[in-house]
Amino acid sequence: QVQLVESGGGLVQAGGSLRLSCAASGNRFIIITMGWYRQAPGNQRELVASVTRGGRTNYADSVKGRFTISRDDARNRVYLQMNSLKPEDTAVYYCMADIAPQRYWGQGTQVTVSS
Repeated sequence: QVQLVESGGGLVQAGGSLRLSCAASGNRFIIITMGWYRQAPGNQRELVASVTRGGRTNYADSVKGRFTISRDDARNRVYLQMNSLKPEDTAVYYCMADIAPQRYWGQGTQVTVSS
């Protein structure tokens, strides 16, 4: 069984920064892709950013140039550095890890950006 635990959410003013962290734990595994999704009230869950084991990154257009995803395979962690935050970034952010043959999710961490 694999567990993902997020940390780093909170309340920040527009223009501020936050750094989310996610740690994967459990039995021996190899994480193929790690990433972050978010879900705002009334909206579907959407991809924010992902990074493959080879280091290829993918970002939602709305966060390009503001957010940076990184991973530490030695520690089974993924990070999301969020800069220039906007009120529309307010959502619950979920960590994701693809560990064959399934996808795992964290419990979510709230990010609130005030105007």
